[in-house]
Amino acid sequence: MPELLKNKYYNYDSLYELALRIKAADHSFRADDFIGSVMDETWEELELKARMRKIALNLGTYLPDDYEQALAILDKVVAGYPAGFNDFAFMCFPDFVEVFGQDERYWDLSIAALERYTPFSSSEFAVRPFIIKNEERMMKQMEAWAGHDNEHVRRLASEGCRPSLPWGQALPNFKKDPSPVLRILEKLKADPSEYVRKSVANNLNDISKTHPDLIKKIAVDWYGKNKHTDWIVKHGCRTLLKKGDRDVLDIFGFSDAGSVDVEVFTLTPSSVSIGSDLTFSFKVKGRKAAKVRLEYGIDFVKSSGRRNRKIFQISEIFLKENEEKTYTKKHSFADKTSRKHFPGPHSITLIVNGSGQGTLDFEVLSS
Repeated sequence: MPELLKNKYYNYDSLYELALRIKAADHSFRADDFIGSVMDETWEELELKARMRKIALNLGTYLPDDYEQALAILDKVVAGYPAGFNDFAFMCFPDFVEVFGQDERYWDLSIAALERYTPFSSSEFAVRPFIIKNEERMMKQMEAWAGHDNEHVRRLASEGCRPSLPWGQALPNFKKDPSPVLRILEKLKADPSEYVRKSVANNLNDISKTHPDLIKKIAVDWYGKNKHTDWIVKHGCRTLLKKGDRDVLDIFGFSDAGSVDVEVFTLTPSSVSIGSDLTFSFKVKGRKAAKVRLEYGIDFVKSSGRRNRKIFQISEIFLKENEEKTYTKKHSFADKTSRKHFPGPHSITLIVNGSGQGTLDFEVLSS
């Protein structure tokens, strides 16, 4: 089982190093008391973001009451890290700004601090309450950040305003009307940084879940003009592609599934234990030359007994007329933090260019 992120990033060693660095910047800082207050009897039960928030709250307790003085100390700490340093654990600094710096009188100080701190981790969570509090003012700042020299700041311009950022506070106004977000994405649609491009694509994918027709229009407008933009559009349409949306499939050249024959779709064996792998194989043959997107969907049994389908991509290929390709794939049924498996009847469906091309049933057994 992989190490839990909360223990990887927020543990005694990381907290001790942070306390020493703050002590070096402010000799009056009570490092031992700070560590003891953070790692109290509740610490082990706290999840990742709760630990981050507890650190931020205790920074507020042990740093000077004057917000500007506290930021000056944190800035000294930041200056002590080497160029290129980036660590999730550092998010407690932007979180400190979110907790203590939202007052109007601190606005300029806080926004400048979020810009300074984001290269060391990310201010993507911390910036969201500022957007909610004063959307017009903050989105102007985000547009300015979209033109910044630093890729981390440009990424913040996109990531910080994603309507449904995982683990982040939702931005309901942008779920209803994403046009302020699109003005920023327009500026970043051909960004030279892959780090930024991934964020732009994820933002588009968020929007596609509430405004699919809008994303289809953007895909048509943007696609085919720049290789960086093409990647963003394709990745930003991934949810629509998994849904088999015919308009989107056509944009990327995936013709009707009738141009491909599927043969010898088999499972080996017809049951799998939790913790083991399911193996399946199949052959595809082109009736005519065609671009082909291959996926499979598994209808998983949930704890309620209901079934829920998840789609997994296999590959995208070009088949010549009468060309054949054979595939053997494995799917792991090992439990993960993101998915727990339950015994019962399941099924697997092979999907070609968005259309199901055969379904096989199998049984998942208790380990």
